[in-house]
Amino acid sequence: MATFSGTDISCIRGGRLVFDGLGFSVSSGGAMLLTGPNGSGKSTLLRLMAGLIPPTGGDLCWDGVSVDEDPEDHRARLHYLAHAEAVKPPLTVAEDLAFWQALNGSDKPVAAAVDAMGLETQSALPGRYLSAGQRRRLALARLLVSEADLWLLDEPSVGLDTASLAKLRKAVSDHRAKGGMVVAATHVDLGLDGAETLSIDQFAVDPALLPAM
Repeated sequence: MATFSGTDISCIRGGRLVFDGLGFSVSSGGAMLLTGPNGSGKSTLLRLMAGLIPPTGGDLCWDGVSVDEDPEDHRARLHYLAHAEAVKPPLTVAEDLAFWQALNGSDKPVAAAVDAMGLETQSALPGRYLSAGQRRRLALARLLVSEADLWLLDEPSVGLDTASLAKLRKAVSDHRAKGGMVVAATHVDLGLDGAETLSIDQFAVDPALLPAM
């Protein structure tokens, strides 16, 4: 069983100490929801977990070994879904997924990902013609053609209707059943069974307590 953890994490962005003393742990089959008001640092923490920005202090570890020991190996084990879907307008849904499949060196079938996210009708449709909800489902379908153990999801339910949200829950449940991990920033209840919650604002720093400059 693998474990992804952070100890005494702090992060400064734009000259502001976003959070300090933050700790977490999520293991194979687990899910953790990042909650807190806008600006509390949910997206920042996800980017930090993905290795896109470094922590100001503290350490991120995989099975007790700092991810700094092999950052490329860490990036290879995760799939980060940000706010922007990065859909390429000329590519069809199937072509987009085939591109991501090849990029990840995966043999997971594109057709299964299309079906899982209810994109059968749009499979041959170029990205430029997709609605916001369809673009989001395409971004989620990319998770299903990757081999990543760790899914980092930033507001994954944005733009999804009730039926599509159910598909997201099913995809997450299947991933966890195979030993995968999920960390998701959210403002809504995603309905993930047994998910832990990490409230980012409990690690916020009161500006009044910071030393004067």
